[in-house]
Amino acid sequence: MEKVRLLKQSDGPVVHIWGSGQLLQTLIAAGLVDEYFMWVFPLVLGEGKRLFEKSVPPGSLTLIETRSTRKGVLFNTYRPAGRL
Repeated sequence: MEKVRLLKQSDGPVVHIWGSGQLLQTLIAAGLVDEYFMWVFPLVLGEGKRLFEKSVPPGSLTLIETRSTRKGVLFNTYRPAGRL
């Protein structure tokens, strides 16, 4: 995690994570996520992976931006707002 902290403090490019739930869980637990981009689709599947597993400490998020499509898909941007 120390190398990730150093990378985050550098002037390098923004790092995005796509589709790696386990890595994301580790970064969230270490407090290394600056923003969440959540796409909400108007579907109920009844199953699937959880974004916030039990290993992630409880915390609040602040909505920074939201957009929607004509079909009802929401594109939300959140930032961590502290522990509960």
